[in-house]
Amino acid sequence: MTKLLDNGWRPYPFRQFLLKVHSRCNLACDYCYVYNLADQSWRSRPKIMAPELVTAAAERIAEHATAHRLHSVRLILHGGEPLLAGHPYLRKIVDTVRAAAGPHIRVDAAVQTNAVLLNEDTLRSFRDLDVSVGVSLDGSRRANDRNRRFTDGRSSYDSVATALDLLRTPPFRHLYSGLLCTVDLANDPLETYKSLLRFDPPAIDFLIPHGTWESPPPGRFPDSETPYGDWLVAVFDRWYADSGRTVVRLFQEIVNLLMGGASASEAVGLTPSSLVVVETDGTIEQTDSLKVVRQGAPTTGLNVVDHPFDTALRHPGMVARQLGWDALSDTCRACRFARVCGAGLYPHRYRPGTGFLNPSVYCPDLYHLIGHIRSRLVGDLRRATR
Repeated sequence: MTKLLDNGWRPYPFRQFLLKVHSRCNLACDYCYVYNLADQSWRSRPKIMAPELVTAAAERIAEHATAHRLHSVRLILHGGEPLLAGHPYLRKIVDTVRAAAGPHIRVDAAVQTNAVLLNEDTLRSFRDLDVSVGVSLDGSRRANDRNRRFTDGRSSYDSVATALDLLRTPPFRHLYSGLLCTVDLANDPLETYKSLLRFDPPAIDFLIPHGTWESPPPGRFPDSETPYGDWLVAVFDRWYADSGRTVVRLFQEIVNLLMGGASASEAVGLTPSSLVVVETDGTIEQTDSLKVVRQGAPTTGLNVVDHPFDTALRHPGMVARQLGWDALSDTCRACRFARVCGAGLYPHRYRPGTGFLNPSVYCPDLYHLIGHIRSRLVGDLRRATR
């Protein structure tokens, strides 16, 4: 870190503060990185973030924003399932953070939810606070219920569909930020995409399952070809033919990067990470998806009571996620798509012995997807200039 600073590098301030307001969930998604992968720290953490820790986190957010002269920050209410905390408590959290930030720092608030508890009272509260709502859904009833069921095995689809229909009504539509869909190779890609469009989302985020070279995701074997790339290519072609009817962030980011722009996502590109996590016990952690690596992988050894967020900025893991090109392996730097792919999501690079200095475990899939999108763009540009 000292050498980097001596060479003129400076860390980028955090702009996204993800609060784990509730550490338990009312669904039992079998791919969940919080409960079903390597890190099991949720077991020893309180169910809900205590009010005094909310106050401490709010003061630290305001301190950080003021120190770095930020005019706005993003507050993300997360879990577990954040709605288990109850909408009155979520209102208190948002109010506490905004009060600490004061009138000169805008706090844009968002909640990511499975939506089974999302009702009209909750949406009225979110409307009063201007809290945007992202919902997790994996497609049709059949696709969603393959992985996303209640803890007793019941389907969650009807509850989510009812909540989404309510969210799309005129009083609440402006709060709707989009759908998060985890890719399952067993689900038909076009059926999944069509099923998501049924809920008219402003945006769709396709999340590939978290995995590493040590613990590969389902279907991603060393000798396999490009199963996830093929799945995403099928959706891309339909999306592209529809002229981008809705925003699909992964595709939009790749197109933007291929055209010389920058990425707003950690999934691709080299844009420095600006996200920090605060757990229900007040501990400051790196990105949640590091839970796939091993027990304690996201930890920083810091907490919001005793440490400012600036201390977390100097943690080696945080630094690595901000270094961009300098954090890539030689294999990645030699790749034609290095600046577009960016080695993919940071946790997906992990391999025992070499740590994170590797290509993504999804390297063949990302290469195939990016190459396909590039070919479509180049073909259309050539036709347009004839």
